[in-house]
Amino acid sequence: MISDWKQAEEALRDIEVVGHKNNMPVSVIGSLENLRCIGIGTDAAVFYYPDTPDYAYKVYSAQALEKKEVEEKIYKRLEGSPYFPQCYGSGPNYLVLSFEQGITLYDCLVQGVRVPEQVIQDVEEAREFVRTKGLNPRDIHLKNVLLQEGRGKVLDVSEYIKEGNDSRWEHLVWTYKHVYPLIREVQVPLWILETIKNWYNRINRVNFGIEDFTKRVTRLFFGERK
Repeated sequence: MISDWKQAEEALRDIEVVGHKNNMPVSVIGSLENLRCIGIGTDAAVFYYPDTPDYAYKVYSAQALEKKEVEEKIYKRLEGSPYFPQCYGSGPNYLVLSFEQGITLYDCLVQGVRVPEQVIQDVEEAREFVRTKGLNPRDIHLKNVLLQEGRGKVLDVSEYIKEGNDSRWEHLVWTYKHVYPLIREVQVPLWILETIKNWYNRINRVNFGIEDFTKRVTRLFFGERK
């Protein structure tokens, strides 16, 4: 197994992932001739190497190398669960994960792909499994959940050692039950999703009410469709 994924090391050395302040997404510098970037986050970028099709490589910025060590330990504690990718090993600045087919829930909204209720149930079971391992399932959002052959798979476990509930998943479940039936299989414009994300990231969590926020979002969406 190790000899397989190490085939990508030379290509990975040709790139640098650069972190930015204010929780901005990383930038990728260097040659991507033999790599395909399949995900960008605030600490790392994820790459696919065609010669090792079973693996994905999560490459961290220099500022986030401590998080790489933490995340590798979390994956070891979650080993055996069908709801998360597998971690096969690591390099100096990257983790080797199982390559997971499917599209994120964010892309489901963009493409008008129906999200079955089974996905919600799978994430709930995944969260319960995380708790049994003494971890805290948080930072679960539209871009961190994959629709995979009708089932749900959770990506990015890096915040599971943090305390507190960010309520992101609970808010998504509420919206799925009360709003999603109105827009199921509708292609949601990117600008609407990004506007909603920016609103959500700026809300006052102390006085936040999901019902009032949803009304604002609904006006934005249906106002655009008139």
